[in-house]
Amino acid sequence: MFENQPKGLYALALANTGERFGYYTMLAIFVLFLQANFGWGEGLAGTVYSTFLMLVYFLPIVGGAVADRIGFSKCVTFGIIVMFLGYLLLAVPAGAGAFAIVMMSVALLLISVGTSLFKGNLQVMVGNLYDDPKYKDQRDAGFSIFYMAINIGALFAPTAATKLHAWAMNSLGASEASAYHYAFGVACLSLVVSMAIYYGFKWTFKQVITAKKETGAAAEATTVEAHEETPEEKADTHSRLVALFLVFAVVIFFWMAFHQNGLTLTYFARDFTQTTARGLVGMLFDVTNLLGVIVLVYALFALFQGKTAKGKSIAGFVILACAAFLGYKYQEAAGHAVNVDVPLFQQFNPCFVVMLTPVSMALFGWLAKKQKEPSAPRKIGYGMLVAGLGYVIMIAASIGLSYHLNGYPANDPQRVSPLWLVSTYLVLTFAELLLSPMGISFVSKVAPQKYQGVMMGCWFGATAIGNFLVQIPAYLWNNIPLAGVWGVLVGLCLASFIFIFSVMKKLEKVC
Repeated sequence: MFENQPKGLYALALANTGERFGYYTMLAIFVLFLQANFGWGEGLAGTVYSTFLMLVYFLPIVGGAVADRIGFSKCVTFGIIVMFLGYLLLAVPAGAGAFAIVMMSVALLLISVGTSLFKGNLQVMVGNLYDDPKYKDQRDAGFSIFYMAINIGALFAPTAATKLHAWAMNSLGASEASAYHYAFGVACLSLVVSMAIYYGFKWTFKQVITAKKETGAAAEATTVEAHEETPEEKADTHSRLVALFLVFAVVIFFWMAFHQNGLTLTYFARDFTQTTARGLVGMLFDVTNLLGVIVLVYALFALFQGKTAKGKSIAGFVILACAAFLGYKYQEAAGHAVNVDVPLFQQFNPCFVVMLTPVSMALFGWLAKKQKEPSAPRKIGYGMLVAGLGYVIMIAASIGLSYHLNGYPANDPQRVSPLWLVSTYLVLTFAELLLSPMGISFVSKVAPQKYQGVMMGCWFGATAIGNFLVQIPAYLWNNIPLAGVWGVLVGLCLASFIFIFSVMKKLEKVC
């Protein structure tokens, strides 16, 4: 899994891990903060949430264009600094008045601009590592590893947000609304770590750091050469751009469905899911248990794929240690109920990404050896179908449930098992692994050289449109039956699946 990968992959991936930890710590509680601090309803909070997500993913188009001119590494550095300032403002308790709304808006804008300079351009640098012929066949695997590293940061973010919020309320006597600011502040520290990793290990990816723009005769020669494309090259460029925009059109609806995790799925967790759990279900809400299962999965892979007796022996020891740890934690959990805090549901998606990445890589590696591995566009299409199945689970979970007019008490008999949401996150993660890392890999591979930054930005632009549409189910909340909210998402995913397979020949032609 990790063999024959460029060293720079791990440095860039870990730098992204630090940044993503801060981002997802903030995102895990953002909608809850908006409602607790400003008293906004589900629809308005959803609009602010989705607009922020739109900016986070739309502005990389600008960030990519800037990077094509001044270099990817410079943009990454500027991005971290701007994001730091944004999180710093968000961490300041400013009350609930007009000034607080303005201050929050400025903070969100700074975070969005900083992300536009950092996220897409870092991924272009990862893609450029695989321009080296000896790594070219490892591109998809490399992006899967990179994507897994992102989710390691996201895995611990909900627990960090929950613990900091509880600490601020219990130890400092902060109100529920102001306590959220302490959780926002941890994002500042995570960016410091991210910057330290990026510069501390810069030597491992120096080959992809964009040099300064050429000047004089050299620049003129490059410009002349760039305008001397043959008709065949122009046709190839056109085909590549068409294929990319067809994929972009599909992923809009995936992200609209997927990013309900911070909105309507969070509302469902708050309003319709049991607030305590016991036994195995209760164990799911302790991140150390999830980490133990992840280590166990990787140790099993090391045991069966190991090439030396020593390596297999170490893997066997780790397996026994993990089993003993989880057995102890089960005995501990069997005796008491565990609080099911709403933000903790958002740890399951990154947990499943980290856990299932080696499984998906092994599966596709096995199919590749048999020359049966689906192309990247086909994986994206299957991802849309699987995402739809995730919301079929939510339809089943919502049968018999109805909205309340007077609040949602914790002892409400309508509250269902947390396993419904956990199962939905598991299925959505399968969809994500089929679509997101493969989509990023597809863009880095298919984008014409002179449009690499812009095309990676357009990938995020499509994601931005999807994220802006995230608010639609929030406005359906309380206005149509719960099953209808999820049914809309099922229909959109199914329509996208049909569309992408209708244009599959055009997409596979440029792969």
